[in-house]
Amino acid sequence: MNLLINKIFYFFSTLFLFFLITPTSNSRGIPETFSDLAEELLPSVVNISTTQLIEDKYSNNPQFQFPPGSPFEDMFRDFFDMENNNRAPKQRKATSLGSGFVIDETGYIVTNNHVIGEADQIEVVFQDETKLKAELVGKDPKVDIAVLKVEPKKKLKALKWGNSLDSKVGDWVLAIGNPFGLGGTVTAGIISAKSRDIRMGQYDSFIQTDASINKGNSGGPMFNMQGEVIGINSAIFSPSGGSVGIGFAIPSSMAIDVIEQLKKFGKTSRGWLGVRIQLVTEEIAEAYGLEKPKGALIASVENNSPSFKAGLKPGDIILKFDGTDIKKDRDLPRVVASTKVGKNVELEIWRGNKIIKLKVKLGELETFEKINKAETKKEGSKNKDETLGIQLTSITQDVRMRFNIPRNVNGVLILKVERNSVAAERGLKAGDVILAIVDNDKSSQNHIKVSSPIEVINRVKQLKKEGKKIVLLYIQHLNSTPGYVPLKIQD
Repeated sequence: MNLLINKIFYFFSTLFLFFLITPTSNSRGIPETFSDLAEELLPSVVNISTTQLIEDKYSNNPQFQFPPGSPFEDMFRDFFDMENNNRAPKQRKATSLGSGFVIDETGYIVTNNHVIGEADQIEVVFQDETKLKAELVGKDPKVDIAVLKVEPKKKLKALKWGNSLDSKVGDWVLAIGNPFGLGGTVTAGIISAKSRDIRMGQYDSFIQTDASINKGNSGGPMFNMQGEVIGINSAIFSPSGGSVGIGFAIPSSMAIDVIEQLKKFGKTSRGWLGVRIQLVTEEIAEAYGLEKPKGALIASVENNSPSFKAGLKPGDIILKFDGTDIKKDRDLPRVVASTKVGKNVELEIWRGNKIIKLKVKLGELETFEKINKAETKKEGSKNKDETLGIQLTSITQDVRMRFNIPRNVNGVLILKVERNSVAAERGLKAGDVILAIVDNDKSSQNHIKVSSPIEVINRVKQLKKEGKKIVLLYIQHLNSTPGYVPLKIQD
């Protein structure tokens, strides 16, 4: 009897240990090595070298200093000015390094937009040290992606895409790239977080990882353990400039559609609503009668935009877009941008303590930006003050909504501030509003209110004619309180 009991005990003990030490089908354990995976993926990851010719306007301008009032000062200044005008400006080469990866056997390569920038020449270096010149197919600064094309003599080994939505926090990932010019560098880590907003743009939704990512890794791939690309390494958080275990990658779920558009058309086409939004705080939710903070609060509606035509109003809160819940304000731009242009979508909005449904036909963001840029340039060119280095425009209803200018703020909007101008030196920026020009001739120092660019331009001309050296502006700074800004009137 005791022998039977001992046998039964031994049997169940062995069975228990078997299940204890046998990994389940879902167990992901610590990999013993990444060598086979790295060997398979390395040939498809490339180094990218760019060259840009930059005009060095200071190379021909030696700065000799003379004591004030020196008899030689004017003579030497005139001499060097004449010499510099007769010389062609010198150019210097600026180079940068980054990473990329092959997505098509015929030669399409993906990298970051900031890697290629405004490069004049782009060279791709493969694992076997083959070097090929690359042409830019298209780029998208908003998501920081660029697509290149090389002409290889043989078919390339393309990488496969994975779905970043299937990846989980804690999953192992591999990163391959060209940190500090050290090509073919493999690092490993885990997914530390998902959907990170790091304030780089309105479409931020990064994968965060502790795999070592450094300068030069930008544009390289992030892999899951199946060897599929689930992200494009793009940024790091680093007070020192080196890896501190906080890197960020553009998720494949966002990148794939952008890349396909760039391949086919050389540009992107995004949906556009035409609203300015802000966060729904707990206080706003309480004031609006919502149970909890959610959705995107409409701060303003662009005139003649899809939202304007659909009947959306400032103060509405968008809760759902085309069936997708909008949990926070930053969710809306990403969902809208990924929706096909021209599609009729249904919105659920909160208005008057109840849900209202509206239909809206999406416009194209790129078309709006192109028209807006042309109008801004046209408006600014005829209302430019060369003396101060600023372009101005009147505050119309469209401008007020476009720049989100409060109703109680009236004056002249600064559209653009020229680099190295007196306005730039004093910290003025596009979006600031000139409320008034201070008249120093009056004992009371009256504030002369302005409402049109010509009033500002004529006043500056008048002060210059009177021999004044300074114009004192009363400025409403962007997202700040009004203040005084003295600007030197240049000859």
